[in-house]
Amino acid sequence: MPEALQNLIRVLARLPGIGRRTAERMAYRLILRNQALLRDLQSALDRAARELTLCPRCGNLTSVEAVPCRICTDSNRDPAFLCIVEGAPDIQILEQARTFNGHYFCLQGKLSPHQQETITQPILERLLQRIQEDRVTEILLALNSDVESDATAAYLAEHLQPLGLRITRLAFGIPAGSGLAYSDPETLSRALKGRQAL
Repeated sequence: MPEALQNLIRVLARLPGIGRRTAERMAYRLILRNQALLRDLQSALDRAARELTLCPRCGNLTSVEAVPCRICTDSNRDPAFLCIVEGAPDIQILEQARTFNGHYFCLQGKLSPHQQETITQPILERLLQRIQEDRVTEILLALNSDVESDATAAYLAEHLQPLGLRITRLAFGIPAGSGLAYSDPETLSRALKGRQAL
């Protein structure tokens, strides 16, 4: 197998959710059957590398021409309400709900020793500086529902509670359109604990 093909397979296999076999199929399909898609993919990757960057305030993906990002510069949003997320894609998901009107701070990871992820001291310092600069009064921890995210939430709460802020976390429960029969015990337990009055 040519080295260039092996390299393409190795790179594709590094994408989330893509194993070696899938990477091989993708590489062969791109090279042998779809040269136009290969050129379009190369062009899109080149453009993304040139035109996209991380917002220095929140960590969201933004155009290099719009730094800080449009969310950070939106005067209709409340800077005193800060939502902490694990990654930039989480910001886009929350924005689609169209209910959060504060600002964001992206951790760029979570506490996950087996994946060699951590919250670095510079990120924590940037978060504390942001809280002070924006006079934040409430922090929403919009983290995933897994062991590492729970550890991350506890770590952040330990560092942020002395500041006297209101710290909240997203409620967890049964997804809309789903039924009890399809919910796992942990989801049901969290739904019961997070129940609300009608």
